[in-house]
Amino acid sequence: MTNTTTQEGQALPPEPEKPLRDDCCGGGSCCPCIWDVYYEKLAKWREAKNVIEEKQENKTGK
Repeated sequence: MTNTTTQEGQALPPEPEKPLRDDCCGGGSCCPCIWDVYYEKLAKWREAKNVIEEKQENKTGK
């Protein structure tokens, strides 16, 4: 995975890699579950992406 760089030079970290089905034990007793970690990282990534996109929109006047 590589970082994506915006026109302004801001680096967007790579999108979190989705776990494979076999990565989860399916027992429901892991704390935190690999899926919980993935969705938390994905939410943070989306938030960072939205912030960068909003900055770009503000600069371009869209």
